[in-house]
Formats: sequence, C-alpha cells, structure tokens
Amino acid sequence: MPDNPSAKRISTFSELFPPKPLWTSQNVPDLTGQTIIVTGGSSGIGLELCKVLLSRNAKVYMAARDETKVDVAIDQLKESLGRQATRLSFLKLDLADLRSVRRAAEEFLSKEQELHVLFNNGGVMFPPLEELTEQQFDSQWGTNVLGHFFLTNLLLPALKRAATTSPSKSARVVSIASSLHGLYLVPNSIDWDSLKKGTSAFSARKKLGLDKLYGQSKLGVILFANELARRYEGDGIVSSSLHPGGVKTRLQRNMNPLVVSILNVLLFYNVSYGAITPLYAGTAPETANMNGEYFTAWARRSLPSRDAQNVELMGKVWTWCEEQVKGF
Repeated sequence: MPDNPSAKRISTFSELFPPKPLWTSQNVPDLTGQTIIVTGGSSGIGLELCKVLLSRNAKVYMAARDETKVDVAIDQLKESLGRQATRLSFLKLDLADLRSVRRAAEEFLSKEQELHVLFNNGGVMFPPLEELTEQQFDSQWGTNVLGHFFLTNLLLPALKRAATTSPSKSARVVSIASSLHGLYLVPNSIDWDSLKKGTSAFSARKKLGLDKLYGQSKLGVILFANELARRYEGDGIVSSSLHPGGVKTRLQRNMNPLVVSILNVLLFYNVSYGAITPLYAGTAPETANMNGEYFTAWARRSLPSRDAQNVELMGKVWTWCEEQVKGF
C-alpha cells in the first residue's frame, strides 16, 4: 500500500456538512461486462448502489439475508429500471453467520468466474448489547468486520481473475466505514477483551457501550481494508474504505427515534447522496488504481484517524480474523 502524501485529513465539520458534490452517480461510466456484489443490497445505500449499477449495465448480485425485503427491493428495481433489472441476482448472505458467508461465496463462485467490484456495504449499528452473531461474537464487530473479512477472502480467486482481464488491471473492494471510527475512541484502539466469544466478553462490551463498540467496528473495517491493500496489491486488488456521509437509512433503527428525527433534519441526507462516495471508489476511472485510499463525502480523498493508519494494528486485526474463521 503506497504512502499518500497528497491526501489530507478532512475536518469533522466538513464531513458533517460536506460541500456540493463535484462527482455524482451521473458520472458512473458504462459498466457492461462487469460483475458486482453489493452486501446489504436490499435497502438503504446498498439498494441505491444496485439501482445505479444496474442502470449502467453491470451484472449485480444483491447479497442480503431477509428474502422478504429482497423481494420488495427487486420489485422496486423492476418498476424503476424495467429490463435493466433482469441483470440482478439474489445472493443469500447473513454476515452474522460464518457458515452463511461460506455458502454465499461458494454459490457465487459456482456461477461466476470473475468479480470486478465487491461493495462491503452491509452492517449493523447499535443493536442490543446482548445480541451476538451466530458464532457468539459481538454483533457489530462480527457483522461489520469479521463477516466481510471472511467473504472477501473467499472471493479473492474471482477478484484476482477479474484483475487480470480488466482494462485497468485491477478489481476493487470497497468497504463502508464511518467517520465515527475516529470519534467513538476505544482505549488502545481495539479492546480485544470485547471481541471474545459469548457472555465472557459481556462486561468488556458493557464498559465500552454501544457507541464505542460501533466506532471500534468501523475502525476495524478500515484496518482490514488497509491490510487487504497491503497484502494483495501485487494481484491487482484495489482496496479502499470510506465514510459515506450522514444518510437517512434503516441503519439508525436502534437509535432513539427523537434523536434520529433531529439528525434527519439537521445532518442526514437522502440515500442517493450516500451512494456517491462508494460509487466513486468502486467505478470511477480515476480511482481504479487508488489502492489503500480512504474517501469521505462526497467523493473526496481524505485520511482516516491515526489509529486507522497503524500498520501494526492492521496486521493484528487481520491475524485475529484469520484465527476466528478457521474451520468455517
């Protein structure tokens, strides 16, 4: 992963109140011949990504767990896009279950040889503290970090093949993080005790609280994305992470409704804005070889927190994840 002296840290104020975008979904190029996966694709930013990608002639796999919501989402896309929606496929994926992640990857690899872009978009925010993944990990870390780590590694063969045939000689992995990774700070960057399985970690998770657990998980997303960039640059894998901006989605469903109402008025934008930065990272010709970059709203290069740039911590998170997925 190359050093990036030209990128500068964009202020928190500018992230909260970004200027008018200079690059929008209208700038997405024709994507004929590209196969793309969007996790969390049945709602929010993920659904908007699917819509725009299909409208630009990509073949899209909507990866999600709730088939009822997927049916509704597909009907919406068929109504708005018509025949363009025929290139959409459903990929059943529960990021909170490592066995489901493997099944989804194997299903995709049985149908496709190449994967040009993987949008690691799915995630959870502020679930009940007692809620764990199927393998008994903290819900936010297990879903946002570990699930995507496992999926990405299982799909590496298809990403590498796409990189060899792509005109840019690259395939992209775009991981959705949050500016909150640098606001909800955890002592020593990662509280490893909070990541232990089961109820043994409950006291550590309770001490941190849901906000810090969320910030920790989004820091983990950036660290994983940066380590992916370091390890597979030679294979043409271009890995980036980003803050999509404050967006009105169901991600905030576990927050206080009054707080969400206020945020929707003061800080949050329509979901079409939330798709701008992921689309920029995943489709713009000028970002095709921007490996290890961090982007923020709207479609601007930035730098993540100092912790997120810690090379030693990147390796520790990667190694921890590797250990947890063994046997699955």
